[in-house]
Amino acid sequence: MSILVLADLHEGQLAGATAHVIAAAQQIGGDIDVLVAGEGVQAAADAAAKLDGVSKVRVADNAVYAHQLAEPMGALLVELADGYTHVLASASTTGKNVLPRLAALKDVSQLSDVIAVDSADTFKRPIYAGNAIATVKSDDALKVITIRSTGFDAVGEGSSAPIEAVDAVVENSQSSFVKEELAASDRPELGGAKVVISGGRGMGNGENFKLLDGIADKLGAAIGASRAAVDAGFVPNDMQVGQTGKIVAPELYIAVGISGAIQHLAGMKDSKVIVAINKDDEAPIFQVADYGLVGDLFEILPELESKL
Repeated sequence: MSILVLADLHEGQLAGATAHVIAAAQQIGGDIDVLVAGEGVQAAADAAAKLDGVSKVRVADNAVYAHQLAEPMGALLVELADGYTHVLASASTTGKNVLPRLAALKDVSQLSDVIAVDSADTFKRPIYAGNAIATVKSDDALKVITIRSTGFDAVGEGSSAPIEAVDAVVENSQSSFVKEELAASDRPELGGAKVVISGGRGMGNGENFKLLDGIADKLGAAIGASRAAVDAGFVPNDMQVGQTGKIVAPELYIAVGISGAIQHLAGMKDSKVIVAINKDDEAPIFQVADYGLVGDLFEILPELESKL
């Protein structure tokens, strides 16, 4: 068996999710190649070559792949996929955008949000907002799979895999990059942060989210939010944690004023340690929390910050 992993890039650098996908590939077994596609991505390729378990890094460095649009990326993967039994990517924006196109062009099924590997053709994935786990088997010659990175511990570094250039340059007349608007922040990216503190409807309004800033700064944490807080207009939707937002699994997750609707729990229940702060001692969030503090968040947060 041979596996091709599509590397996740963040601002031209290798994203942490790639190491989690390689861990999933190791459980499948076989040679693991990593495809780094973009423009000016040599640094990302060098980083990928250091990851344990990588047999080879293939680099497609061309302007047509600059923003990893689905159309050129899909065409590139079609050209490369015939030599592999599996093509994997993280269940990120890029993976969810590109891999369905590859599956359609190759006329195979796609397995999405895989959280566990039973064998080379059998996998587990959550359904019903994480309330049930489906075991699915693929008989396709090519398995196209997106990996939920929170389900696998990242591989370490210490390897020195060879790097080779991919000469394939595809044509793309179907789509063009227009612009992107990036939220500037000195804090860690929400999906990869080791500590996350999130606010819910209990925060009352958007101004009160500033109460989380001091704690986040002291803990080096990213700030998230529940869908209720986003829908209420307290914060922008790129902060949303949950089934329809970001899936996170930090070492520490602090939920403030969040009742714990099942859609939110689906996005953070794999966190290593969960702390809940809520005035309602019957809130569902306490059923998954390792530590719970019942009280008024407007009194607790300033005290917590002062203790830190």
